Amino acid sequence: MKSLVIKGNLREAVGKKDAKKLRYEGNVPCVLYGENEPIHFYAPFNEFRKIVYTPNVYLLEIDIEGKVYQAIMQDIQWHPIDEQILHVDFLQIRDDKPVKIEVPVVTQGMAIGIKAGGKLKVNMRRLRVKAFSKDLPDNIEIDVTELAVGQSVKVGDLAVNNLEFLDNPSNVVVSVIVTRAAKAAADAEEDDEAPEGTEEEAPAAESEE
Repeated sequence: MKSLVIKGNLREAVGKKDAKKLRYEGNVPCVLYGENEPIHFYAPFNEFRKIVYTPNVYLLEIDIEGKVYQAIMQDIQWHPIDEQILHVDFLQIRDDKPVKIEVPVVTQGMAIGIKAGGKLKVNMRRLRVKAFSKDLPDNIEIDVTELAVGQSVKVGDLAVNNLEFLDNPSNVVVSVIVTRAAKAAADAEEDDEAPEGTEEEAPAAESEE
């Protein structure tokens, strides 16, 4: 998995007043959780543009005044109205300890079901996985070439070396569904091919003498 660097500084004080001052100055209050005491720090808002405005997921190197920690972003809080990050939580990780993280799903190929009038539907944009940091992929690639209309790929169908999938195995990740247009066309074709009615003709009325 690709990595990015976030450069920050230790907070001199911790509290709502200090956090508000940091945000006013264009910074984001953060905390890094690990095996020891949490580390409270801050980083410029611009440092987060490269990780929050992208579908990609990164391993992060948190550089706090020259000391670097390997981490993942665990939680981010946004202002309900303004485009402002209120707070970010990071989780420190180690090379010898598995990490749980969500990884983006990427489809490969043109499903045969699409050529038949179906539509590809991605039900899960990200999958939760568990692995050592060195084994984490940038994304989960799913080849949909052989999917016909009505077929799907479930979590339980996936297998990646040194990677454990944590979502329910029965969850559908991607499928090829019937579109309304395709269904209407199929119904119309069935109507055209239906045999003509064979209703018996009513017997002619006998004339009265």
